[in-house]
Amino acid sequence: MEEAAVKAHYKVCDRLKLEKKQRRMCRRDPGVAETLMEAISMSALECQYQFRFERWNCTLEGRYRASLLKRGFKETAFLYAISSAGLTHAMAKACSAGRMERCTCDEAPDLENREAWQWGGCGDNLKYSNKFVKEFLGRKPNKDLRARVDFHNNLVGMKVIKAGVETTCKCHGVSGSCTVRTCWRQLSPFHEIGKQLKQKYETSLKVGSTTNEATGEGDISPPKKSIPGHSDQIPRTTDLVYIDDSPSFCLMSRYSPGTSGRKCYKDKNCDSICCGRGHNTQSRVVTRPCQCQVRWCCYVECKQCTQREEVYTCKD
Repeated sequence: MEEAAVKAHYKVCDRLKLEKKQRRMCRRDPGVAETLMEAISMSALECQYQFRFERWNCTLEGRYRASLLKRGFKETAFLYAISSAGLTHAMAKACSAGRMERCTCDEAPDLENREAWQWGGCGDNLKYSNKFVKEFLGRKPNKDLRARVDFHNNLVGMKVIKAGVETTCKCHGVSGSCTVRTCWRQLSPFHEIGKQLKQKYETSLKVGSTTNEATGEGDISPPKKSIPGHSDQIPRTTDLVYIDDSPSFCLMSRYSPGTSGRKCYKDKNCDSICCGRGHNTQSRVVTRPCQCQVRWCCYVECKQCTQREEVYTCKD
């Protein structure tokens, strides 16, 4: 790698505000910085998509993100899970795309990598990705409840990725006969991962802390005091967990800009996200392409249709 490229790669790692160990891991393979950037972007976009109809719509501008991450809300639980899932997904894909120096296609013993490359069936390398992400995010903490909750939610994100791995096969032979079959492992599309994590957010569990008498280590458990409306269910390793009740996100605060002026959908979420304040209705004329047809060769011909539509926004 040329000196200029090395310096540029190091600069990206430094810009990401990583911890010392994470920065070292970022610098040791030129593909890591690009993969981290991709994972951050992919996770943020998926979070915004999954929460697009909610009061908290995953607004992650500077101060809101920093304030949220200081608290153990269920929204924070989702952020940790989607971030670890995003990094696991992006790293496995980067390996199979040949963008990393330290990994290549899936190294599963039942798949022949050279053959996979030959037929274009290069499996996503989840084994390397899991190992990297676990090292990148650090070891399980013993005592601090908040750190244990964050660690738990990170693992939930990784487990959803692992559960979604599918085997894809391709046949080779005369006239499409299956005399030779090449198989490789593929991850689920990230939208599917986001959808599953959103479902886990909806059923997330509030937890407290207990000490395991056998090991002396802290365990995550249901809260000591029974809370009305909350389940006393013991969390499983696949459940998202949180320790602080979320704010309403209705008004501007350190955690979100609130919902004043937010666009809503009349019969879908205006009542919920406008928090009882009601909504304004504006009528506007829009022009959009319509009745499009593909023409030979190589272009699409459309008419322009004008229609009136109503836009709903939450009152202040």
